[in-house]
Amino acid sequence: MLARTCESLASLRVSGMAVSLAQNVGAGQFQSFSDLPSFCRVAATLRPTSDSEIKIEVWLPEPSAWNGKYEAAGNGGWAGSLNYHDMAAALARGYATSSTDTGHTGGRASFAIGHPERLVDFGYRSIHEMTLAAKETIAAFYGHGPKLSYFAGCSSGGRQALMEAQRFPTDYDGIIAGAPTNNWTRLMFGRIWVAQATLSDPASYIDPAQYPMIHEAVLAACDALDGVKDGVLEDPTRCHFDPGALACKGQASASCLTPKQVEAARRIYTPATNPATKEEVFPGMERGSELVWRTLAGGPRPILLADDYFRYVVFEDPKWDFKTLNFAGDVTKALQRDGGVLSATNPDLRPFFAHGGKMIQYHGWTDQQVMPRNSVHYYETATATSGKETGNSYRLYMAPGMNHCRGGDGPNTFDMLSALEQWREHGKAPDAILASHSTDGKVDRTRPLCPYPEVSHYKGAGSTNEAANFSCSAP
Repeated sequence: MLARTCESLASLRVSGMAVSLAQNVGAGQFQSFSDLPSFCRVAATLRPTSDSEIKIEVWLPEPSAWNGKYEAAGNGGWAGSLNYHDMAAALARGYATSSTDTGHTGGRASFAIGHPERLVDFGYRSIHEMTLAAKETIAAFYGHGPKLSYFAGCSSGGRQALMEAQRFPTDYDGIIAGAPTNNWTRLMFGRIWVAQATLSDPASYIDPAQYPMIHEAVLAACDALDGVKDGVLEDPTRCHFDPGALACKGQASASCLTPKQVEAARRIYTPATNPATKEEVFPGMERGSELVWRTLAGGPRPILLADDYFRYVVFEDPKWDFKTLNFAGDVTKALQRDGGVLSATNPDLRPFFAHGGKMIQYHGWTDQQVMPRNSVHYYETATATSGKETGNSYRLYMAPGMNHCRGGDGPNTFDMLSALEQWREHGKAPDAILASHSTDGKVDRTRPLCPYPEVSHYKGAGSTNEAANFSCSAP
């Protein structure tokens, strides 16, 4: 029996929260999500500051369908809208769920100019405030709060996930952080680094039609290093292919690289670096990622997420030109401007672990937006800081051949939530996690994703497209 009806939640009184909608939604009646069960939909606005306007929704399953738990959905990019897709997936699994627009409308960063509190809302406050409001709404509807709370997100959602673990360690019992943009400010420099490599000088531009040629050369040099020639690099860090091998021997053509194109390709693989201190600002892109270089290197301008960051947040100049960015003084200025509002890099996860929190992080090795070694660096730093407890509470999975959050030539479909549930609820720590690749809707390859630093190794017999013929072990 419900503590309150859905409609009565319209009068719910929670500090800083104004409910604008509380209605029952019939099965299959919400937008294009025709297979959703019936649920109670609550929409509200949160105003933790006088300049805040954080939109949230909380979806509540029928009592007989509720699994007693709560799962919040993260955002992508600059957010600016609710993540109905992931909310629908959570609801279908029996979860009460929520999402937020993080305090502004639209996926651009122009909201930040003149609104420092809204930048804080985007950076971390909106997720925390949404979490508190959602839990109170759940308790009001069912008569008690969730027995366990989970957060799952990829890209900006991965950053939100790590921000929650670091800043608000008791908000969630389990967290999934996919391809996190947690090193936000440095990542934006890394993105402009790639853009400058190919877009600052027309002679350095690498035509996307040349990407397959470079990719095939990488595979020819490195695909067999893992013992299986399958078009995917299991561990790209072992590949040291030099684009100079493709340098034109005579007249320039589409089947070779000019000297300036060689230099540009080398720069793409090279970490963004402060020329004054020689400090690495952000990792470079990995060998094997060539087919998706267009996102950062294809132009005509840098990826909008990074362009917006410098235009509207760092320099507050909508006419800012990416070609003027330097990697010495501007890095210092941007990090000071960030001040930890946008970046979630604190490696001390012990408070999160202390209340039984479990976290799974994953990242594709061919990610075209967030250079994957960022995840490796954070995991290694957190392990060194948090000590032996890390292995009992936090695992990283690097996915060979997977692009940003999804897609790619490698197995890129997997169920991290079930693995997290087994770990947090039954004490069964995840080992290898099954991943699959599909073509035209049909699974054509499966592989185990291994907990870092382990990698998948072929056992030497059976189909190389079947996960059962691989095992996880040290590189």
